[in-house]
Amino acid sequence: MSDFVGRKTELTMLESRLERIESSGSGIAVAVRGRRQVGKSRLVQEFCDRAAVPYVYSTATKGASPTESIGWLLRDIRESTLPGASENTVVQAASWLDALRVLNTALPQTPSIVVLDEVPWLAEQDGTFDGALQAAWDRLLSRKPVLLLLLGSDLHMMERLTSYDRPFFGRADNLVLGPLNPADIASATGLAAAEALDAHLITGGLPGILRSWPRGREPLEFLRDQCSDPAAPVFSIPESTLLAEFPGPDQSRRVLEAVGGGDRTHATIAAAAGGREGPLASGSLSPLLRRLTTEKRILALDEPLSTRPGRPALYHVADSNLRLHLSITRAAQDFARRGRPDMAFRLVERRWSGWRGRAIEPLVREALELSALSGRLPWGEVERVGGWWNRQFNPEIDLVGADRGPVANQVFFAGSVKWLGTAFDDHDLTELQRAAVQIPGFDPGTTGLVAVSRSGVTDSVAAAGIGLIWGATDIVGAWQT
Repeated sequence: MSDFVGRKTELTMLESRLERIESSGSGIAVAVRGRRQVGKSRLVQEFCDRAAVPYVYSTATKGASPTESIGWLLRDIRESTLPGASENTVVQAASWLDALRVLNTALPQTPSIVVLDEVPWLAEQDGTFDGALQAAWDRLLSRKPVLLLLLGSDLHMMERLTSYDRPFFGRADNLVLGPLNPADIASATGLAAAEALDAHLITGGLPGILRSWPRGREPLEFLRDQCSDPAAPVFSIPESTLLAEFPGPDQSRRVLEAVGGGDRTHATIAAAAGGREGPLASGSLSPLLRRLTTEKRILALDEPLSTRPGRPALYHVADSNLRLHLSITRAAQDFARRGRPDMAFRLVERRWSGWRGRAIEPLVREALELSALSGRLPWGEVERVGGWWNRQFNPEIDLVGADRGPVANQVFFAGSVKWLGTAFDDHDLTELQRAAVQIPGFDPGTTGLVAVSRSGVTDSVAAAGIGLIWGATDIVGAWQT
């Protein structure tokens, strides 16, 4: 299949900035941020190739000295397609401001592109980088028709780059790059909707894994192939993410592994991440969870959605590929390393169905939310889709649609997700009806019911007149225009 898939919206956004530059003659800066392996560099390289204008692409190296980084930028300018770059014009530079002045001399008076990849590493190396970039942009670069693309995987650092108290505030548009969506996955793999959703859960929407997926290969067959190679992308990419984010076995790593292993509440995470001394103290755990959710965004936080505040909050690993790795494929990789791919796949096959049943829920909620906001659901006022549970997790409702969250003014629907090989039947509907009435804000007379099923619904459920019945095609369709 094609080496590059999806990203139509992002490419259109970048192309529109280039058109504005051509018409105005002035520069535009865009900060592109997204998690590791989400495809930022590949997107920007594809854009540069399609743009057919001169460009320079320079990538920082973690841990390099400022002198080394400046030298590498000058080398990249010399080797670029910028018409003003040559051995004679690109001289040595003693500081970032000097280096950016050299860059300015190499830029033409026609549209061009400058890409600085892994900008947070440059800011780490030299505290003067942000100020030098701002000064060079204001005095020099922005006066030329240049598109400056600033890329970074450290989401918190990239947000700080353009925050109000930083030198580059107000100077760059922001492009947040997420994973490929299920519709992109379906198009790239040639799979039917249900299998494409499986592929999305396996890859996490990461292009680096998707590129290794043979077109038309069924999800479990793909995993069988991967189990024969301990260095396969489904193993190596999440492992490289862990090493980059958590190079040492610190408390943050233990907390992440506890959540990846299935612990969802503050109390169970504390117990799993603790040591011989007992559970991790709340004073230590709470800041770690806050950092992993708000700064690194490697964890996601779910709160019960209803018309009253509820507890407990639940955590899950945001990236489904990393979630799969921590739950299943890391153990499978150990078997693969020992030359036992058969045992590796047997482990995956045994755990797959149960893992998938819970992992699909955030994707279903996102799809319903997108469909509601685009006016494709019976409830036009829905803006937030979550779940609901009480302290005993009895019941635990998969889907709740409301006007806002986590404390809503009105609940419009409650629903259940059944992602198994059997249809949603009368028993499942009865369970949903029995449990839904416990949701604060649920009105049996007006609040709708939703059934989401991988294998459809029985005739009796279809005839019951519930508010919405969804299958895999509907979920994928939420991302199709």
